[in-house]
Amino acid sequence: MASVVPLKEKKLMDVKLTELPSWILMRDFTPSGIAGTFRRGYDRYYNKYINVKKGSIAGVNMVLACYVLFNYCRCYKELKHERRRKYH
Repeated sequence: MASVVPLKEKKLMDVKLTELPSWILMRDFTPSGIAGTFRRGYDRYYNKYINVKKGSIAGVNMVLACYVLFNYCRCYKELKHERRRKYH
């Protein structure tokens, strides 16, 4: 028989779509809670891609891809404005 896990302790991938709003409201949105979330995410990323015996360039490539995507989204308004301009 499967044990019942409280909604607050479920991971995002285990939450059903109908439970999602109440699950989001149960999250810790204090500054220390948000900092802890970022810290856990960094630790998971570091242990999975950087701190390994046979590492590859994949972990660094993901950081660079996120950086490029973030800057593209940040500058999209200016890039969109210049894309229709004729240069002749």
